[in-house]
Amino acid sequence: MSSTLNTTPVHLRLPYLCLVVGGGTIGTAAREGLTLAFPPAGGIPYATFAINVSGAFLLGLLLDALVRMGPDDGLRRRIRVMVGTGFMGGFTTYSALAVTTAGLLGEGGVGISIAYGLGTVLIGGAATGAGITTATVLHGRSRARSARQNPDATLNGGAR
Repeated sequence: MSSTLNTTPVHLRLPYLCLVVGGGTIGTAAREGLTLAFPPAGGIPYATFAINVSGAFLLGLLLDALVRMGPDDGLRRRIRVMVGTGFMGGFTTYSALAVTTAGLLGEGGVGISIAYGLGTVLIGGAATGAGITTATVLHGRSRARSARQNPDATLNGGAR
């Protein structure tokens, strides 16, 4: 590796940009497929709501799990960039939320558009917190299992 490559920010490095584009393409296709498979019911796009909330949960789970695994480099960074930034960025989009909310507002549903937009943001934030909490619980169980399988490691400073 050249020293220039090491000082170039990750978001400007071509290999990482390719990972984001690849992940984003797959995430966008997944979102579009789900929104086509589950059309709005009663004028409310439940699929977009479910995509945004589940994506927020999965992103919280992913990022917390990656942080607990060690520094943001190598494979962990590539996973974060491709899955977190790329796939989840394409799967859950602010633009889909904005367009959906504006569409509901345009149809005369001021109350439902405000509830939908605000509800998605608030529930999405809670879902992110739930993803982080889930990753924390899973990490604790993994450490407990490791300690049971290798008690000497716990005595010598703990398993990582």
